[in-house]
Amino acid sequence: MEIGSPVGNIANDLGLNLKEFSSRNFGIASSSKKQYLALNSDNGNLYVNDRIDREKMCGESISCFLNIEAIVENPLNVFHVQVTILDINDNAPSFFNNNIEIEIIESMSPGARFPLGNARDPDIGTNSLQNYKLSSNPFFTLEKKASSDGKRYAELVLEKPLDREKQSTLNLFLTASDGGDPIKTGTAQVNIKVIDVNDNFPIFIQNKYTTNLKENSPIGSTVLQVKANDLDEGSNAQITYSFKNMPDFASHIFILNPKTGEIVIDGHIDFEEIRQFQMDVEAKDGGGLASHSTVIIDVVDENDNAPEITLRSLSTTIPEDSPPGTVIALIKVDDLDNGENGEVVCHIQNEFPVKLTSSSRNYYKIITDRALDREQISEYNVTIVATDKGNPQLSTSRTIPVQITDINDNAPVFEQMSYTVYVPENNLSGASIFSLNASDPDFEHNSRIAYSLANSNIEKLPVSSYVSINSQTGTIYAQRSFDYEQLREFEFQVKAQDGGSPSLHSHSTVKVYIMDRNDNAPKILYPSVGSDGSALFEMVSPSSDKNSLVTKVVAVDADSGHNAWLSYQLLQATEPALFNIGVHSGVIRTSRSFMDRDAVKQTLVILVHDNGKPPLSTTVTVNMIFAENIQGVLPELSKQPKDLESPSELNFYLVMSLALISFLFLVTILLLLIQKCLRSRKSTALQFLSSDIYSKGDPRFATQYGDGTLPYTYQLCTATESGKNEFTFLEPNAEMLTDIMFTDHSVKDDRSQQVTSGELEINTYHEVSLFSRYMILFRLV
Repeated sequence: MEIGSPVGNIANDLGLNLKEFSSRNFGIASSSKKQYLALNSDNGNLYVNDRIDREKMCGESISCFLNIEAIVENPLNVFHVQVTILDINDNAPSFFNNNIEIEIIESMSPGARFPLGNARDPDIGTNSLQNYKLSSNPFFTLEKKASSDGKRYAELVLEKPLDREKQSTLNLFLTASDGGDPIKTGTAQVNIKVIDVNDNFPIFIQNKYTTNLKENSPIGSTVLQVKANDLDEGSNAQITYSFKNMPDFASHIFILNPKTGEIVIDGHIDFEEIRQFQMDVEAKDGGGLASHSTVIIDVVDENDNAPEITLRSLSTTIPEDSPPGTVIALIKVDDLDNGENGEVVCHIQNEFPVKLTSSSRNYYKIITDRALDREQISEYNVTIVATDKGNPQLSTSRTIPVQITDINDNAPVFEQMSYTVYVPENNLSGASIFSLNASDPDFEHNSRIAYSLANSNIEKLPVSSYVSINSQTGTIYAQRSFDYEQLREFEFQVKAQDGGSPSLHSHSTVKVYIMDRNDNAPKILYPSVGSDGSALFEMVSPSSDKNSLVTKVVAVDADSGHNAWLSYQLLQATEPALFNIGVHSGVIRTSRSFMDRDAVKQTLVILVHDNGKPPLSTTVTVNMIFAENIQGVLPELSKQPKDLESPSELNFYLVMSLALISFLFLVTILLLLIQKCLRSRKSTALQFLSSDIYSKGDPRFATQYGDGTLPYTYQLCTATESGKNEFTFLEPNAEMLTDIMFTDHSVKDDRSQQVTSGELEINTYHEVSLFSRYMILFRLV
């Protein structure tokens, strides 16, 4: 019980008055050293004062009491009080030895008993030891008994005979349990050791030992080792070996180690005298039990004769087209030894396309095994090796040379199936442009190659008109000077034929690419040059701003690649600071505004050069007239050379073209004005008038310049918005047309396409300039 737990009220049990406690000095006293109980003098209750352990106080006694004395004074009286201590199951059974060791002889008969002792439980009654239990095993059962003093103990009972050779130890567990609630248990391990008895004979690993022994083996060599096992232990397993029934002639040749069983050579062995030894060996253990085994030793003959090879027939040369199975040689092999020492195995030492076949006893044929190829190996040194089956083996070798003769079985082979040749144009006629080579692995005349030209992809002329080939060296020569601009590539085949019979041949394709050289100077497409060599005039408004577009020089180059990359340069100008030209575009623009001190007529000399090495160039002269109308241009134009008395046929056609263009232009303007009047109350819209009627008459756009690409397509844009200057026409009696002015702002067509002011300026300028030139030419004519 816990400290402070109430045990009972002594005052009530003794019939004492609680009011008299204080005056009578009521108290208790115990005979034990510890005060297990305490008294409350106020109410007479008895309490637990210290932990009470019944097993320590009373041991295994069935009854356990705690005696105390209650003392009162006035009058003095002593009461003897006995408190009974009741047991609880607070102790588990335990063994005096947790490891119980037992030795049992393996020959012990079933029914034998082996006491295991008892377990101890200090509790009493049902809380004490009640039962024993043994772990499961096939050999023992457990029997529970009680002694005269009532203590329970257990005994092992042998149910099945033990065999140490199968199981030498057993480990069992003995469990003791009490009857408390809950049940408590204790466990001890029972280790059983099985003691051996000599009940097993020695047993040899083999009933018969057989070995081969070479004659003339050195003395002291181990022949073999016999081995016997005994399942017993100790002295019962100690084995001694000895010879039994050994012939007298063998007693001086072999000795036997009695401990290890090794048989050792102790004398000379001669195969010619004795070829086999047979004897018995005995193995005996320490208990006197013995067994026997037979030992047979076969003496092996020493190999002291090498095989001999004899050549009976030989063909020293064979064609490479010989079929498999062709006989090359016939040989005979002999060996003077007997048995395996006289048995001979022959083989060809190297990996050659030949093999050995057995013809008859000791005779072999050397025949071809597969197709021969002289181009791979032209001569074979066939080595035949004859080896006997002795130990150590002895062998003999012989080498037979075989020559392979050639046949024409290989066509010439080019180093490449196709060749690519690059030849610069303008090459020298008859010069070497390439050299190809074919090889033939055949021999002598079968490998002599002749080269010739075969078909080509040139349709108009035979390939021989372009190239020729040296039949012996394969060098290709140009028969003409090639022009890149006329012929850029062509292809032909070269045939290589050997001198065999029949001959073999192969082809290779040669692709020739003509490489461009810079042999064409740039050609001016625009501005076009007149019959007298001068360029037409370009009208430029004096009010043109800086960087205004004047015209564009268009040129082409018949070359290709870098040789056709053109650059433009202003070589000479009346006023160099007034113009600039795009290096790669050829566009001429004003570098500044026109000033009064500048000449009205400006002449520009433009240099156009390509990117070749060395570069080629062409110059063109461009005439510029700064004027607002044609009348101001006439004095300058009168200075130009002209022939009014003999007009050419070209002038006639030009006049007709100008008259037709002028008529169409006037009709178009009238239609626009009528349309404007009809739509005067509607919102202003942009109109577009194609200028194709001008471009068709402009020599800049002639179809004859199909090789070049003109950079611009021009449209004429007009605005119908009132308040802006449109076309201004001269009166019928006027001598000259006034300038055509255009607005300098963005306009939109009916499809809402945006045209910037810069585009409008360029388009307008070119149309006006074109129209002005036609008017000038018209007056001149």
